[in-house]
Amino acid sequence: MKAVILDAASLGTQIDLSPLRDCVERLEVHAHSPAAKLPERLADAEVAIVNKVVMDAAILEALPELRLICVLATGTNNIDMAAAERLGIEVRNVTAYGTASVAQHTLMLMLALANRLPRYQRDVAEGRWGESPFFCLMDHPTLQLEGKQLVIVGQGELGSRVADLAEAFGMAVTFAARPGNEANDSRPSLAALAPQADVISLHCPLSDATRHLVDAALLASVKPGALLINCARGGIIDEVAALAALREGRLGGLGVDVLPVEPPREGHPLLDALNEKLNLVVTPHNAWISPEARQRIVDLTAENLRRWHQA
Repeated sequence: MKAVILDAASLGTQIDLSPLRDCVERLEVHAHSPAAKLPERLADAEVAIVNKVVMDAAILEALPELRLICVLATGTNNIDMAAAERLGIEVRNVTAYGTASVAQHTLMLMLALANRLPRYQRDVAEGRWGESPFFCLMDHPTLQLEGKQLVIVGQGELGSRVADLAEAFGMAVTFAARPGNEANDSRPSLAALAPQADVISLHCPLSDATRHLVDAALLASVKPGALLINCARGGIIDEVAALAALREGRLGGLGVDVLPVEPPREGHPLLDALNEKLNLVVTPHNAWISPEARQRIVDLTAENLRRWHQA
């Protein structure tokens, strides 16, 4: 059985691929694979291992030997699932590989924003500490997390782990109802919880129900000084509206690890705003990248291969 990894570079360096090699007779590894190369590279492969490479119906139809696609991620939106089912190609993904890594990153953003780290770092870099008439700077009031209210959207494994960490800081945690299912959910809606929240953290998928879930109307209801964190998917918040709220002092801090288009080759208003004196943190979709999480992806993919082979 031959397997081909099409975009191994997406896993980064120093990752052990031997668990995959142990599952197949031959493993061919490519760092990157442009669409034009897919028919050639997968011509005699039974298994394609991909992260973000797009495999549409035309590609799948051109690969009669292909029997399995292993996705090195949770999302399968880069695969034409209907075409794969029609052609008898099984698709298997991986889940819960980066829970600890993403939860840690979420708390990092929360702590940085609560302590106004972006603003104080800029003050220090500009020499304001050295000019202070006494020993410290305190121009930007910080937020003590103990006793504050954290509202989380998404009560899955990741949201639950973030709740555990926040509770260790003494925060009170409330989970919002599943967006789009508020009428059948015993939990309060995000709209109902937002005015009480000191911090809102998003851990839900992007869907029709969650696109711009945090929009101008919801932002108008939050208390001044509230923090907003998105380590889920770009587009769940209206970033332009959130930036306006931050500039106007209606939002205390904004931290995002995701943008609607990645990488943002055409730029984005939040990236431009990093030059302003705002309590803003933007990280490059790297909440998941701890070495442990990336190795876990390989191990889970190897398990998918073994189970498929045994079926």
